[in-house]
Amino acid sequence: MKPTASNINIKNKRASFDYEFIDTYTAGIVLTGTEIKSIRQGKASLVDTFCFFSKGELWVKNMHVAEYFYGSYNNHAARRDRKLLLTKKELRKLERGTRETGFTIVPTRLYINEKGLAKLVIALAKGKKQYDKRESLKEKDDKRMMDRMFKR
Repeated sequence: MKPTASNINIKNKRASFDYEFIDTYTAGIVLTGTEIKSIRQGKASLVDTFCFFSKGELWVKNMHVAEYFYGSYNNHAARRDRKLLLTKKELRKLERGTRETGFTIVPTRLYINEKGLAKLVIALAKGKKQYDKRESLKEKDDKRMMDRMFKR
């Protein structure tokens, strides 16, 4: 079964465990033809990705988009840097946020919108401490136990 545009939803599950999200933005991505075809097939990963500024532009680094099976010599590099498209106001706000210590920009979700365009949800995030991570695990376990009790 071939996935349709509406059910392509690639998440970075590790990001919500390691970071506390302050603010989220939806950004467009500059892609080549074979990259968008691979994403439409669901062959992308956001593991170990992060965003950085270079010359006033926002880029995503380490995002893995598998090479397109039917691509020829024009195929893309799997882990190349990709430019993100945001408004100038959003870019200024993010750049100001990353100048503060402890803040970073983390991709959280990659999806295809109703127009067929690839969008990346990014978040201005602050790293969690070890005790915050333990607290998150405890809340997750408590929620699971509550769900079990109410289903009976």
